[in-house]
Amino acid sequence: MIEPYTVVGLVPNFWGIRSRADITNNLDHIEGLMKAAFWLANLDIPVRLIAIPEGGLQGFNDEILDVDHAEFANTCAIDIPGPETDRLGQLARTWNVFIMAQAKARHEDWPNRFFNVGFLIDPDGAIVLKHYKISALLPCERSVSPHDVFDWWIDRYGRTLQAFWPVTDTPIGRLGVMMAMEGNYPENGRGLALNGAEVVYRASLPAPFTQHDFFEISNRARALENNMYIVAPNMSGYYLYPETPVPIDAEGGQSMIVDYRGAIIGRQPFSNNSTFVTGVINIEALRHHRENAQVTNWLKDIRSELAQIIYERPIYPKNLYAHRIPGRHVDYKQEVIDRQVQLMHELGIWKAPSHG
Repeated sequence: MIEPYTVVGLVPNFWGIRSRADITNNLDHIEGLMKAAFWLANLDIPVRLIAIPEGGLQGFNDEILDVDHAEFANTCAIDIPGPETDRLGQLARTWNVFIMAQAKARHEDWPNRFFNVGFLIDPDGAIVLKHYKISALLPCERSVSPHDVFDWWIDRYGRTLQAFWPVTDTPIGRLGVMMAMEGNYPENGRGLALNGAEVVYRASLPAPFTQHDFFEISNRARALENNMYIVAPNMSGYYLYPETPVPIDAEGGQSMIVDYRGAIIGRQPFSNNSTFVTGVINIEALRHHRENAQVTNWLKDIRSELAQIIYERPIYPKNLYAHRIPGRHVDYKQEVIDRQVQLMHELGIWKAPSHG
């Protein structure tokens, strides 16, 4: 039996990096915030899981400053495992918790490229799950997706749910990762759910999407339609450079924990300073619901043969960066976004507005 436990989502201030050495500043801050959050949250139901939102280690300078992809890969992207995850592993051992986090990271088989990787560290400090982000904030986030090297990925890892939406079975439930914009594509939540996920890390999302309810709507929808917990802490103040005196609230707050029926069970709406959000995870209640509900345990009723028809026609191009390194923002707008919009019209899926 898995007893109920508290999950803590950190909401840290963070500093943009210009080299791997700058990550130490963020790790120092996370360590202090984690200590305070654990001590306070553990006064009630014991803490078993701590989540560090996307951007917590490196910030988003690669996106905001439109840094050359290969330059960032060689100067700022990390290895997993590596010194940075080793330090997080030490924190996991110190507090006897699982830690979920994210980093822009290199893949040993792809020099001069970096991926966006969500990972899980167990209480022994070992990395027990790595998820390579599939769906990104495409106009500005230029990390490589497994779909961008699709044929190679299948040859290396197989054409399975575990290859693209990995889940690991742990003493606190089955855990998976669905970062940021991935949560706005229902397929990612469904892929994790059909691979057995019960608790899913979903962080972060920037303003204005948090300010316009996108974050809450998508978090609650993915949790409800898949009967899984969503752990969704967001970032706090963003210091663009290490020497920046005043942070920018680029994320818009709205950190939350959502249960398997789509209800918010923990909320921290503000992001004007480092803080945290908590909620209680009850895996046995989730499993009881999945087994006993007649309607709202939705997965049992998926008509998969019909769903396959929806996705028979390719839309977004695969293997986009199998033979070239991602370019700058303007290149992506011209070469991909404009072409994709045109494709939607050519296929008759979208109809052009009257202004042409």
